[in-house]
Amino acid sequence: MKVKVNVLKKQISPSHYLTFEYEGEPDDSVAKLLRYYNEEALSRGDEQIAWECGCMINKCGACAMRINGVPRLACSSFLYEYEEGKIILEPLSKFPHVKDLITDRSAVFEALKRVNVYHAGPVHQDEKNLESRFESASCLNCGCCLEVCPNFNSGQNYTGAVAAVNGYRIAAAADGKAQLKEMRKAYAKHYYEGCGISLACHDICPAGIPVEDLISRSNAALVWGRRV
Repeated sequence: MKVKVNVLKKQISPSHYLTFEYEGEPDDSVAKLLRYYNEEALSRGDEQIAWECGCMINKCGACAMRINGVPRLACSSFLYEYEEGKIILEPLSKFPHVKDLITDRSAVFEALKRVNVYHAGPVHQDEKNLESRFESASCLNCGCCLEVCPNFNSGQNYTGAVAAVNGYRIAAAADGKAQLKEMRKAYAKHYYEGCGISLACHDICPAGIPVEDLISRSNAALVWGRRV
């Protein structure tokens, strides 16, 4: 299968697209074609494409980028999904740009810190919410949900769904009243009061996490004080 690939080279002024063709198997990933291009560029002495990659198996979230305008992971996006034979690769737009397809996603981790998403005291274990806590822990912190969120902008106080998804497992297990009190206050300020309930985050999650359900559970625990 042959595809035409356009990669936005944004760090060079003016920005332009690097264009090349890649021929491979239908189940080759976008990550594989980027690796192939860089290996060929290295052998020719040409400049490589800057992008981030960790696990290559949809577990780390490092390769998040816009693929044909949609935020996705390069390692779990495959050629057979692009039957028109054209792939456009661009960096995420909601985060500070670093180089080519790399952005600074530290805003994701700052969001977790603002809502106190960490255990700071006794932990309550409950078998009935074990599956939901596991789903909460499956978040890759890739930033795809923030990329499509109409209310999120890097550098502002609103955290986006990443705080609600990750916050649930802490709220569901925390026994420390002081921590829960601070967490509820921060959650209301940095997430609940700013969410427009578009739920674009639910459909875009590359890990397939039930985002809407976890938001509902976090709201119940951190806004209305119920253990779910």
